[in-house]
Amino acid sequence: MDKPMERLFNGIIKENPTFVLMLGMCPTLAITTSATNGIGMGLTTTVILAASNVMISALRHVIPDKVRMPAFIVIVASFVTIVQLLLQGFIPSLYDSLGIYIPLIVVNCIILGRAEAYASKNPVIPSLFDGIGMGLGFTVSITCIGAIRELLGAGKLFGFQILPLADAATGKIGYQPINIFILAPGAFLVLAFLSAFQNKFRLGAAKRGIDPSNPAKCGGSCVGCGNHTCEGKRG
Repeated sequence: MDKPMERLFNGIIKENPTFVLMLGMCPTLAITTSATNGIGMGLTTTVILAASNVMISALRHVIPDKVRMPAFIVIVASFVTIVQLLLQGFIPSLYDSLGIYIPLIVVNCIILGRAEAYASKNPVIPSLFDGIGMGLGFTVSITCIGAIRELLGAGKLFGFQILPLADAATGKIGYQPINIFILAPGAFLVLAFLSAFQNKFRLGAAKRGIDPSNPAKCGGSCVGCGNHTCEGKRG
């Protein structure tokens, strides 16, 4: 998979860093108390991931193999510092919400993992789209987790009150927030349910002979394709 659209699809669906690879669990569980925090952390990580992939790919023939991991960390830390200062200067509310988890992006295993597994071995353009795809996959997943937690835990979505709240003082009937979803256990519950849903979808597709990671060929179905070469690759 070296085509730009294939790299994007790979990061968002096939190898989603949160639901499939289970990477970056620290920010996933800690900052997804709202959809706004989720999309903010996701897009911040996407920018850093794409920029560091490009830089590491461009320098892959220059960086000595023995010091590649320290070099990767220095490159990632440089971009994290730049993004952190930009957030602090132009979006202080998001900067305050994400807090310590912005500098911790330096050691996010998604970024270091893609640097080691892909960017250090491939040209610049595929590495750029690999970073964007993985970043968008991370953004979509933690935004979904944050949205569900915010909706169930506070009746809000992106800060707007969606479900009218009950008021015991006036006897007003409305939604009673499930506070556990705002707390740490709620993050584990939502992550587990969403991961189980995706696994059910993937397993169901596999039983029907559909490869959800390869929709471009044979309409996604190797059973009805008749192309035994394709089936052999899947097996």
